[in-house]
Amino acid sequence: KARLNNSPRHAEWVEIKSGDRNIKAFVVYPERKDKAPVVLVIHEIFGLTDWVRGLCDQLAENGVIAIAPDLLSGQTFSDPDGARKAISVLPESQIKADLDATSDYALKIPAGSGTLAVCGFCWGGGWVFQYANMNPKLKAAYSFYGTAPDEQAKVANIACPVYGFYAGNDEHVNVTIPTAQELMRRAKKKYEPVVYGGAGHGFMREGEKPDANEENRRARNEAWARWKMLLQQL
Repeated sequence: KARLNNSPRHAEWVEIKSGDRNIKAFVVYPERKDKAPVVLVIHEIFGLTDWVRGLCDQLAENGVIAIAPDLLSGQTFSDPDGARKAISVLPESQIKADLDATSDYALKIPAGSGTLAVCGFCWGGGWVFQYANMNPKLKAAYSFYGTAPDEQAKVANIACPVYGFYAGNDEHVNVTIPTAQELMRRAKKKYEPVVYGGAGHGFMREGEKPDANEENRRARNEAWARWKMLLQQL
């Protein structure tokens, strides 16, 4: 919250029509004199937390417009486990509809350049791969420690490069990488996974805490350095 409260960048909540529902999304704009690419941010299984909103500000600090839809719009929870349970039962069709609605909104932002990418973390990182297979308008996809596809049909329609950011101590997720590499190779798609040794699941969040261990802090810094270079290519 300190980052959000002290940020010089413009941030706002917007309401987006998604079918017969209205969802909320958090948007942060960069400080630049020209139009900017837009990055769609898919939150963790804990929902649209202050950390995710702070991540949006960090993206805007690096020159892109960040927009994070609240896929649990209208619901509130007293603890993270409540959000986890609620997200686990969201229909795939509703998630896709909300991401499509947010993407359509993002592509019409006046300050946007018409270039759209997607990123996601944990549960959202898994959805990055799924959504890249659903939305041909995406120019890049950044999956952070999310499970990767296990069927050819789940990568067949991917039209953009996929960049993976994974923790060394996260075999639950990492065991899915080799299969995805083979599926993407067969489909002639670009997939570049990087595993950050010694880091744990969630290192982008854990690595910025004041009491972060050295492995998570290093992984976060290295991942950000890589991500910044990729963002400049948009």
